Amino acid sequence: MTNQKKLKNQFLADVKTATAALRDLFEATPLQRNAHLSQRYDSNIYLKREDLTPVRSYKLRGAFNFFRKAIEAQKKSGKTGETLFVCASAGNHAQGFAYACQHFGVKGIVYMPVTTPQQKIDKTRVFGKELVEIRLVGDIFDDCNKEAIAFSQKSGAKLVPPFDHPDIIEGQASVGQEILDQIPSSIDILIVPVGGGGLSAGLCEVMEECSPHTQIIFVEPEGAPSFKRSLEQGKRVILNQVNTFVDGAAVAMIGEDNFERLKNRDPKSVMLVNENALCQTIIEMLNVEGIVLEPAGALAVHVLRMLPEDQLADRTVVCVTSGGNFDFERLPDVKERALKSAGLKKFFILQMPQRPGALKDFLNLLGPEDDIARFEYMKKSARNFGSVLIGVETKNPDNFAQLFAKMEEAGFRFDDITDNETFTDFIL
Repeated sequence: MTNQKKLKNQFLADVKTATAALRDLFEATPLQRNAHLSQRYDSNIYLKREDLTPVRSYKLRGAFNFFRKAIEAQKKSGKTGETLFVCASAGNHAQGFAYACQHFGVKGIVYMPVTTPQQKIDKTRVFGKELVEIRLVGDIFDDCNKEAIAFSQKSGAKLVPPFDHPDIIEGQASVGQEILDQIPSSIDILIVPVGGGGLSAGLCEVMEECSPHTQIIFVEPEGAPSFKRSLEQGKRVILNQVNTFVDGAAVAMIGEDNFERLKNRDPKSVMLVNENALCQTIIEMLNVEGIVLEPAGALAVHVLRMLPEDQLADRTVVCVTSGGNFDFERLPDVKERALKSAGLKKFFILQMPQRPGALKDFLNLLGPEDDIARFEYMKKSARNFGSVLIGVETKNPDNFAQLFAKMEEAGFRFDDITDNETFTDFIL
């Protein structure tokens, strides 16, 4: 037996141990066949419901495994005294960290970006109680991660990485072990979201050994494609800019250990999801299935919309819904993005003639399914035209072509600004 094979066998044994240890915290998360999605895609679609862990994400697995092994190592070494733990997180790892602190009765400090949704901050406080201190630093994960590392080096606190550590990867790999234990048939396709790479690295190692025929599709948000760009260049790449909307998967650079385990993957196996389009899936799963998914948690489900029909037909597909920590204060923004992506809502600047009856003339151009959702107009007496910001919702995207044709025929000048992110983010 080669050394590499021995290492893989040891990894699988360690994953089984980690999976068994997790039963002290919670039962295996459900692997549910989703009838709605299965019927739509003429396949067997299963959801691995990581949004149903005690902290509503898979991150508890890696954090718990890290704490478990660190505390066991301390006991074996004979060291005494209280160990302070520290981590950086965009929210989900923080909650798993805090939950683990309470379970093991140890103190911890959490560094979180200032932009973290309030719901995740509040839940971290609930899980950590008096044992965990929260420090808000920076705008993105990578900012607060630097602070956490610096604090660890200065104070001697034990750093618990969110994804870039063998014990974290081992803990996240328990998702794959549970899937294999639960699935009633072989898995044709596994769809997994990628942020820092802990979950994907662990799942790949398990599947390569136990289900080698399974096709693995990775998914990242368009605004944070660190894994895909790294695969394309053959080395880890730091993104200059990161869109933080999918906060659970928005990192500037995939983890070092994680990429080492994944570096031989085909860049084409990584699919990128538009942040606005993703909102359609979040809304659908909430309205149709009653399943609350955060943006990162919806990534794997959304990919089903992007795959060819013949790739899914009669296949068994597992989508990992990685988290459900959704702040409902974000719902209006998510709905807005979903409507825009579906072509059901547009914003435009209309040059309104400053004459009596001009507004009535415009309103008469609207169709029976068109509804004005935004209207801002300032009459300026020194000009022949006034600028009007208009938002229109409709029930069929084809209605906009008809409306715009009528507006041009009537002589109304306008600019469609729906896809101008800078403009719409400023005025909406």
